[in-house]
Amino acid sequence: MTPTVRVQAEDFDAAAEAARLTQSRTDIGAVVTFAGLCRDEGGRLAALELEHYPGMAEEEIGRVVAQAAARWPLQGLTVIHRYGKIAPGAQIVLVVTASSHRVAAFEAATFLMDYLKTRAPFWKKEHHKDGTSGDWVEAKDEDDAAAERWVG
Repeated sequence: MTPTVRVQAEDFDAAAEAARLTQSRTDIGAVVTFAGLCRDEGGRLAALELEHYPGMAEEEIGRVVAQAAARWPLQGLTVIHRYGKIAPGAQIVLVVTASSHRVAAFEAATFLMDYLKTRAPFWKKEHHKDGTSGDWVEAKDEDDAAAERWVG
C-alpha cells in the first residue's frame, strides 16, 4: 500500500478519492471516509484561513500516516488537507481509510483526524463577516484529550 498525502488549495471529491482506493480491489471489506467542513461559527465567520509551510506539512502528515499504516492493517489510505481561505460549508480535510475489517478502518481514520485536529502544522485564522479578523485558532481541550488516547 502506498498512502496518498496531499496539501492543496483546491477542493477535493471525496467519493472519487474513496473509489480510487477500492478500484479493482476485492480484499477491502470496509472504507471509512471522513470529510471535515468549515463551520460558520454561529453565522459570524466569512472564512477560515489556513496557512502551512509547504513541504513540512506534507512530511509531518506523512509521518503520522506511516504510524497509522503500521498500527492497523490497511489496504488503502488517503489524507488531503486544504489551505488558503475556506468559506463556511466548504471542505477542509479528507481522510479515507480502507481495510479488510471495519474496526481497523474506523480506528485509523479517528487516529488520523485526532492528529490533524490537534498537531498538524497548520495555522488557522478566522475572518469575520464584519470585516475583522479574529485570533489564530488554538486546538480545543476536548480535541487534545481525544488525541491523548492514542499515546503509548
